[in-house]
Amino acid sequence: MFAVKAHFDGKVIVPDESVDLPKNQPLLLRIELAKVAEGAEEQSALEWIAENAVADDPYPPDYSYQLDHYLYGTPKKPPPGP
Repeated sequence: MFAVKAHFDGKVIVPDESVDLPKNQPLLLRIELAKVAEGAEEQSALEWIAENAVADDPYPPDYSYQLDHYLYGTPKKPPPGP
């Protein structure tokens, strides 16, 4: 089972994204109305990040580079150099 965002155009339900299904595949649909905040506009990911930024980030600044160290306890890699 998977979820697909879609909209109703007045006659049919139209997926908002590509759906990889064989033609004429029988389906059982469960329809839920999406909750949209009143007066809400779409917001870019960068706007959301800027609005939700925190002053005191609890994560180390080298988190992505040293991911194996923080997840699996492997020795830290030397810092990347020029």
